[in-house]
Amino acid sequence: NRELKSLRPSEPLMLSVDQEGGRVARLVEPATPWPPMRMLGHINDLNLTYRVGAALAKELRALHFDIDYAPVLDVDSNPKNPVIGDRAFSDHPATAAAHGAALIRGLQEHGIAACGKHFPGHGDTDTDSHLALPKVEHERRRLETTEWVPFRSAIEAGVSSIMTAHVIVSCLDESHPATLSPTAMEPLRTELGFQGLLISDDLEMKAVA
Repeated sequence: NRELKSLRPSEPLMLSVDQEGGRVARLVEPATPWPPMRMLGHINDLNLTYRVGAALAKELRALHFDIDYAPVLDVDSNPKNPVIGDRAFSDHPATAAAHGAALIRGLQEHGIAACGKHFPGHGDTDTDSHLALPKVEHERRRLETTEWVPFRSAIEAGVSSIMTAHVIVSCLDESHPATLSPTAMEPLRTELGFQGLLISDDLEMKAVA
């Protein structure tokens, strides 16, 4: 990473990694094996969550990374969800929001840009978007009071970037996964007020392929 950055000192590269903790960890030992975020939600100590974010950031900075695709801000409201599960802090919106914001502050105050995911919400699906196209049938009011609560908190905490979900949310766009839908993404800018970087989830996933 250091050598790559030295090749273009006038236009520094931004290097990113998907290091959530738990089962989504691209860096393994001797890097720190971080716990899944659900563990932090269960402990429910916001200072501890902040400290985990800070320690994770220090390690990633030492490895010359700039962006971490974390944290998951989805509310794990569906026990049959095969892809979110313990990657989420909680099945309760307020708890997920508080811990998501704490981890974001820990990361960003120690030099790593955070990326909250997956907007407009992947928590209440029973399909893995790596394998198929999930569909969420909730009304708009449900999104505002559940799925979007952690994203609002993350934006208030100054999250640098947000990642899209390869999910059809019927009340926003019945035909296209949110990643490919300006209509589905529009509330993030106009209603939630996010002005940072919007990043697509992996475009090789079957939900968009």
